[in-house]
Amino acid sequence: MAHKNKENLSPYKARNQHRQGLPESAALKSTNRGVHKRPETIYSAVEANDRLADIFRNHDFECSHELRIKLTKFYEILMKNQEHQNFTRLLKLRDVAIKHFIDCLIIPQLVNLQFPLLDVGTGPGFPGIPLKLYYPNEKILLAEGVQKRVSFLKDVREEMNLKNCDIIGRNINPYFEYPVNGVITRAVEDIKNTLTNTLSCLQVGGEVYFMKGPGVDPEIEIALKHFDGVFELTMNKAYQLPKTTHDRRLVVFKKVKATPLPQDEDNDILLKD
Repeated sequence: MAHKNKENLSPYKARNQHRQGLPESAALKSTNRGVHKRPETIYSAVEANDRLADIFRNHDFECSHELRIKLTKFYEILMKNQEHQNFTRLLKLRDVAIKHFIDCLIIPQLVNLQFPLLDVGTGPGFPGIPLKLYYPNEKILLAEGVQKRVSFLKDVREEMNLKNCDIIGRNINPYFEYPVNGVITRAVEDIKNTLTNTLSCLQVGGEVYFMKGPGVDPEIEIALKHFDGVFELTMNKAYQLPKTTHDRRLVVFKKVKATPLPQDEDNDILLKD
């Protein structure tokens, strides 16, 4: 099995540390970790769909009726599971609509994704599930190392009848060699680590799509130096979620050179269902 990278930088924690004036060691700790918050309101399918339509319209986000119905179903499943499991910190429908659904589905408006697409560290399915609903016929793989989330993803796949959607119940490391043409991640892991962990599975000409915040430039610089001649930076686009103050950065690296595959890691297996 893959192991978590203990050298991972966390810009999110670093920003919080800076705001709070905490010592460096505090950036590695989270006092809120494990706190389970339950949604105050879970809207019915009809009301949730109507509210999603209003939110999308108010934020100039185009979404077909068919896709919105599917997103409504995913919202229902997510919130009902949140009653018992801690999957998301976003509990209000408006926050889910903007910071989960729009945040994920704006990516196809900015870049042409390549498939098969691997979502690394998908958690409860972001951005992988919304993208699967958007691209129902494309192959998408959801990789997640926390088993309660893996079980949740399998339940979502079954309840929503998602086809061509593989769930990989493990963390991704350099020994993962299942061939893909695209990798996407909304995780806080730094760019260099993700490129390292997906180097063996990403095919030459394939792309890695990083959904990042505005303070990502140091990560880009480190990755470019480390992977000089192997990856090229093809996009570094700053944008905001429509009609919000939420700053985002889409960073895309393209693999331009083949690299030797690592020798087999002992006990490393592909857990795919």
